[in-house]
Amino acid sequence: MTQDTVIQAKNIGVSFNVDGGRIEAVRDVSFTLLKGQTIALVGESGSGKSVTARAIMRLLSKRAEVSEQTEILYGGVNMARLKDAEMRRLRGNRLTMIFQEPMSSLNPVYTVGAQIAEILRIHQKITRKAALARAVELLREVQIPDPESRVNQYPHQLSGGQRQRVMIAMALANNPDVLIADEPTTALDVTVQAEILNLIKALKEKTGMAVILITHDLTVVRQFADHVYVMQHGEVREDGPTEALFTNPQHPYTKRLLGSEPKGRADPAQVGEETVLAGRDVRVTFTLRKGGAFRGSYHDLQAVDGLSLAVKRGETLGLVGESGSGKTTFGQALLRLNKLNGGQVDFLGHRIDGLDRKGMKPFRQRMQIVFQDPFSSLNPRMSVRQIIEEGLIVNGIGKTREDRLDRVRQALRDAGMPDTILSRFPHEFSGGQRQRLAIARAVALEPEFILLDEPTSALDLSVQAQIIELLRKLQREKGLSYLFISHDLKVVRALCHRVIVMQNGKIVEQGPVEEVLGAPATDYTRRLVKAAFDIAV
Repeated sequence: MTQDTVIQAKNIGVSFNVDGGRIEAVRDVSFTLLKGQTIALVGESGSGKSVTARAIMRLLSKRAEVSEQTEILYGGVNMARLKDAEMRRLRGNRLTMIFQEPMSSLNPVYTVGAQIAEILRIHQKITRKAALARAVELLREVQIPDPESRVNQYPHQLSGGQRQRVMIAMALANNPDVLIADEPTTALDVTVQAEILNLIKALKEKTGMAVILITHDLTVVRQFADHVYVMQHGEVREDGPTEALFTNPQHPYTKRLLGSEPKGRADPAQVGEETVLAGRDVRVTFTLRKGGAFRGSYHDLQAVDGLSLAVKRGETLGLVGESGSGKTTFGQALLRLNKLNGGQVDFLGHRIDGLDRKGMKPFRQRMQIVFQDPFSSLNPRMSVRQIIEEGLIVNGIGKTREDRLDRVRQALRDAGMPDTILSRFPHEFSGGQRQRLAIARAVALEPEFILLDEPTSALDLSVQAQIIELLRKLQREKGLSYLFISHDLKVVRALCHRVIVMQNGKIVEQGPVEEVLGAPATDYTRRLVKAAFDIAV
């Protein structure tokens, strides 16, 4: 090891004991991480990237077995063999990690300020008041608006992108030597993605921190990584300096990965005259608390401010905008998953905005949703079969048990998953595989409308391409209508017919995808397009 080497990893091997034998998730992975360097681990979903990162942090499940040959040297010490108490002193202090799914990583019963303050107080001798003041500073550093109010809020009160920024603030709290970023910008819109990555880069240059970046976004890798390791089936297929690897890839797998960016355009819309879903003057207001326990004040936040849209049969309508712009709130209000404070919603000619839970039940099978975070939307105690079959049983679909099983298997195949995984559980799958399970669950009910809330954000590029093709195929065959919420404008361009651009709860621009993304009429949309197609904004 040289003086500049922060981590020297040799022969990392991890296997899992599962029903029916052992799975070797990672085999003989070796790398060197230098001070101030960013290395990227790239590869498809399930290639072993996250397992490698968790092996470094010693955060693997009890089923995992680390091979005897594994050496992860930090400061001359093999972390793979450290006692738990010694590892805890390093973790969160000298070595930190940003996880892929912020909602399952943040504690729902504590405010975000309390969670950031806890990390500071565990590793630094400072008062609670000083820790909370520093928490506000950290939230400001990661571009969270109104940090003085947000510090007293709970994770569920923040958008997906804002929760991910809280995770980044927690990871950077103690100025670590090594930051492992596992899909750090998955939940972020394109403009904040650029800001966060530039923030991490600036902090890295200022402190000499080393970064291990795990991502499926090759645009990000090319802009921010110094050295790339390409993984497949738990092994490193190729590694090299970033620019050399991108301009002259050697391994066939690397070549395929680099050729998997979302391409093409939506099929010409076979749009019927029938309007499947329509919202008129929809309003959603949240009441936020500001200040302390005794002198707190309340103010209203207009999350959705009198918006209207209409989705025709066979059409895909994109809903884009920055994190916190109200996209998800608007989509969920249309499906009656949020309380409306005003407006009207019609589904297939039926007015549904005034219906109670019982009144909504007949419509639930026909309108489905695929959520942004598959880990929190899949029941961890249910097997794959139970997760997909549950909706069939509740809605009385399938004449017999065998018929339902056939439908479950078909839904898995439709979503690009093998139909031999019926007895496995969500935690046994990668983030991308879990998202495909969520899509299978929605498709199994044969709906007429699906709200897709960032369905490809957790997926690697090649699987994104498969999912886009799957959604196109289902639309052609079944006349499905989609409301597609996303911050990934490349995917929106490849899948949507029309697009609505949102900012601060209002619509700023709308029209055919080619017009809006090709010749944006507002500065806000121009900024989004620039950030999406050229990350170094």
